[in-house]
Amino acid sequence: MKSVKIVGVPEHFNLPWHLCIDNGEFSQYGIDLQWTDVPEGTGKMCEMLRNDQTDVAVILTEGIIKDIAAGNQSVIVQTYVQTPLTWGIHVAYEAPYQTLNDLENKTVAISRFGSGSHLMAVVNAHNNNWNTQNLKFEVVNTIDNAVVALQNKTADYFMWERFMTKPLVDKKIFRKIADCPTPWPCFVIAVRKQFYEENQHVISQILDIINATTSEFKHIPSIDKTIAAKFDIQLNDVEQWLKSTRWSQKKLDQKNFDTVMQYLTNLNIISTDLEYKNVIK
Repeated sequence: MKSVKIVGVPEHFNLPWHLCIDNGEFSQYGIDLQWTDVPEGTGKMCEMLRNDQTDVAVILTEGIIKDIAAGNQSVIVQTYVQTPLTWGIHVAYEAPYQTLNDLENKTVAISRFGSGSHLMAVVNAHNNNWNTQNLKFEVVNTIDNAVVALQNKTADYFMWERFMTKPLVDKKIFRKIADCPTPWPCFVIAVRKQFYEENQHVISQILDIINATTSEFKHIPSIDKTIAAKFDIQLNDVEQWLKSTRWSQKKLDQKNFDTVMQYLTNLNIISTDLEYKNVIK
């Protein structure tokens, strides 16, 4: 058996991986795929790739490209989710803020620097013509800590995938002010460059297996009820999410890669000019 370490966020997007693992689909091909949930998100997963703590990561597109530009020796082997990620912009339920403009120059809770919650806060500020230099951040690591930060007023708002935070909105812990969709496909599959170069056949086999499942995922009987129960999301919200989400079985294309690079460069998040052929394998 070939052991492969893989990480991803504990969210509904990654249920296909768990179904494949539970069904023994990887082990049938001699692959011991060892999944680890990383609730801290993309920034933590970038660190794990850098430190050889994982071989593969299912990770936010903008986050891994930013970290590769900063020296992370990883490559992107495929787009995992083609559709944008819709980031909900949340405040504490009792907070005085009513509109997006009320949050200008306020403190945003982020999981960590370099994470999607950090980078998309910058994108959101840019989209609203705010001065991105005035952004203030409070590192909270997890959603649970974000709840505490907003309730204790050490941060004013928090951006996270809207359906994962919907239960907190339903419970009147958070209140959603607005949405901010990514201008690119949201999740990609990244691999440590050394591991990729030494195990291309294994990576190809893993992609074949996960792609077979994601291409049929929406048609699995009662998958909506399974997701609702597993992730504590209302069934009608799951149905809406399934309709709006499209998995990919293809490489990240040049156009979307260039879009991410242009955003990150224009916002002074990266200064390195990456070449598509060196990053996308």
